[in-house]
Amino acid sequence: MNSEQQYIDIFTGCREMLDSHSAGAMNALRDKAFEDFTRQGFPTQKVERYKYTDVPAAFAPDYGLNLNRVEFSVNPYEAFRCDVPNLSTSLYFVVNDAFYRKSLPAAALPEGVVVCSLKQAAEDYPDRVSACYGKLARTEKDAINALNTMLVQDGLFIYVPRGVVVERTLQVVNILRSDVDLMANRRVLVVLEENAQARLLFCDHAMDDRNFLTTQVVEVFAAENARLELYELEETHVKNRRFSNMYVRQQRGSVVNLYNITLHNGQTRNRTDLVLDGEGAESNLYGCVIADKEQRVDNNTLIDHRAEHCVSNQLYKYVMDERSVGAFAGRILVRQGAQHTISNERNANLCATKEARMYSQPMLEIYADDVKCSHGSTVGQLNEQALFYMQQRGISREEAQMLLKFAFAGEVIDAISLEALRDRLHHLVEKRFRGELSRCSGCKLCK
Repeated sequence: MNSEQQYIDIFTGCREMLDSHSAGAMNALRDKAFEDFTRQGFPTQKVERYKYTDVPAAFAPDYGLNLNRVEFSVNPYEAFRCDVPNLSTSLYFVVNDAFYRKSLPAAALPEGVVVCSLKQAAEDYPDRVSACYGKLARTEKDAINALNTMLVQDGLFIYVPRGVVVERTLQVVNILRSDVDLMANRRVLVVLEENAQARLLFCDHAMDDRNFLTTQVVEVFAAENARLELYELEETHVKNRRFSNMYVRQQRGSVVNLYNITLHNGQTRNRTDLVLDGEGAESNLYGCVIADKEQRVDNNTLIDHRAEHCVSNQLYKYVMDERSVGAFAGRILVRQGAQHTISNERNANLCATKEARMYSQPMLEIYADDVKCSHGSTVGQLNEQALFYMQQRGISREEAQMLLKFAFAGEVIDAISLEALRDRLHHLVEKRFRGELSRCSGCKLCK
């Protein structure tokens, strides 16, 4: 049986169960998603955007799915104690792929701001959800989108109305919890109206020593002059496979800053597509990957410039150790008429061993004649002269290697505007390079 067939069988055999535990706006797209998935199948490595990841192999194992929405015995407030010192957040939890409703932050959100289960939002605000859900993550163009859309039952909905500024960071902790190997399909919908501002922090953790497979589809709508900072921090374990597709559409004058930090994982594949649809929009993407053992991390980005006077910047840095494999493919598309575009893309990579592998593919595709665009990529090893210099001054070779790696990755961490989060990540990155699991003490997930 091929990798696709088990998911086709699950859908055809459990369609009523899927619908009964979800909501109308989500159920309405299932049939088309199923047709698109059946037609496409999983992408092979002959597909350009998936050339560095063997998707069929990742989805071949038989994972359990919690389609009947059985509640797992977990109190995330007891299990998770990883708050960032001096960073005041409104803390929410998603357990596997279900929004945790039993306890919500005590601090009140500004009037009109909604943070809730996507299923609940589809029931309470059907027009608002239907207007956005599935509009960016097109199922006919990506099999992961199609699979997620046909199986997803819940997720997260964040809505910030016109002119509202959310001062407190909205922190969402995604916890994987199961007694058996489990597949979780999670959806996130973020809508910022005109002149709205918000800051989001997503943290991925795995509570149990099981094989996990996660598909996640994120759709972000940033209206005119909206401002969004979105941080993703992955600290799972080597038995976790994560496939995440994020789609962002920006209107005139909006600013979106995305930070993706992979500190500990098994296999990760992140796709990030941004469309700058309004004049003067700005996007900044930062990525930091630290991998060792046989971990794999593949980041694939597309920034689509469709309007004039837009700005985009990308900086992704990888530190690959032991037998890890990394990949970065970033495409900047400047369409005809998108004059006065400014776009910069840089991917810098450090392979600390001869066995580590890094694949880098920065791309520019320009159809306008008055633009300023650049791209670059470097792959290298630790500087032996610098190591020798530090050893001459009494620093052990192991400590010298750690310091050089830390300095290399620090450029991305230093770009984080939240001082408390920036300091915390400096600490976690240092622990990671010292061979620790890079998770904070006092957290029961960090056994």
